[in-house]
This record gives sequence, structure tokens and C-alpha cells, in this order.
Amino acid sequence: MRGNEPVILAIDTSTRLVGLALYDGAKVLAESTWESRDFHTVELAPAVEDMLKRAQLSAADLGAVAVAIGPGSFTGLRIGLALAKGLALALCIPLIGVPTLDIVAAAQPLCDLPLAAVLRAGRGRLATGWYENENNKWKLSAKIQVFTAQTLCEKITSPAVVCGELNAAERQVFFETNPHVIVASPAQSLRRPSILAEIGWQRWQANQVDDPASLSPIYLHYNDPIPES
Repeated sequence: MRGNEPVILAIDTSTRLVGLALYDGAKVLAESTWESRDFHTVELAPAVEDMLKRAQLSAADLGAVAVAIGPGSFTGLRIGLALAKGLALALCIPLIGVPTLDIVAAAQPLCDLPLAAVLRAGRGRLATGWYENENNKWKLSAKIQVFTAQTLCEKITSPAVVCGELNAAERQVFFETNPHVIVASPAQSLRRPSILAEIGWQRWQANQVDDPASLSPIYLHYNDPIPES
């Protein structure tokens, strides 16, 4: 038990990359990410319990829950949001929903170039959000779209940064065909739950919290056509 010091739990199940973190406003108390082969249902709750135990905390020590709300996979988002809502309601603590691509973008160093944050969208596609540096923060500047790596590469005609869930073949597309693209390294591109925790903490402190009854995920529409280059 930590006494009266508040702790926020971050939960991200947007894709097969699952992430959890505990954060107290001054430091990251615990953080974990792993690739789940669609076993979110059986892995998530035990992982939260284990993380709390290793941090010498219990559910009663939680002051808020932050959860990634997508875009992402239907099943993954549903499972993560269900656990986050359940904890918030059972413990009577605030719930904060954070768009997943905001988490990807927030981890990147600020610069004056446009930033394309991406995550896996199934069927070889990438959900892509364009961000700009606005008042020293990355701000989403256009509607999220779904592209293949090749189509996204062809759309970039001036210097830009691309970060997020890219496999080796997709990285190679950018490296070989578009000199304008700066591809963030795999370590920089990792969707870190501690970043989600920090964003959630800031919104919690500003009283920008969500209603568990109405908070809903952002789903991708896989059948939408990919925009032409």
C-alpha cells in the first residue's frame, strides 16, 4: 500500500502489442509491453494483477485508469476498454480515454516537419494520423486514414517523419523509394504505455475525464477503399 499518493493505471490493447503502466506523476512505477497472439482476454487481467503485485500495490491504490481507445482492432479495444471501465466503476475512480495514435505521436521528439503516426490495421494496412507541432505539442491535423505502406510512401512528397508499427518490409519500402521520409527507429516507434499514463495523468489533473457509460472506442473500417496515390 502507498498511503495517499495517487497512482494511474494505463491499459493499451489497441493491437497485438499490449501495454500496461503504473505512474504516480513523478515516475513510472512499472511498465510492460508484449505481443499477444489475440489472447488479450486471458492475458490482460492477470498481467494487471501481476504488475500491481510487483509494484507492491493493490487495486485500492489506483486513483484513475487511462485506456487507449483506438483506432485499433475490434476485439483488442473491446477487451481493454471493458477492463478499464470495470475497474473505474468498481473502484469509483476516474476513467480517461486517449486516442491511440496520440500515444504514438507524443513519444516523438518535437520538430517542424509533419509527422505520420501509424499502427497496424490488418490486411497489410496502416492506420495513419498526420500530426503537426502546435504550441510545442503534437496535434492531429487531418482525418485518420488507412493506407498500405506503399501508398503512404507515394503520398509523401516533402520531408516528413514516419513512426509507429512498421514491419521490416514496410520500413524497407520507405528506405528504398522515398528520400523525403525519416523513419523513426523501432525503439522510438514503440507504443509505450507510460506515455499513455502521462497523457492520462495530465488530463486527470485538469479534470478532463470521461463517463464510463459513454466512452467508446474508435474502430477501423477495414472494408473502406484505400485512397489512391
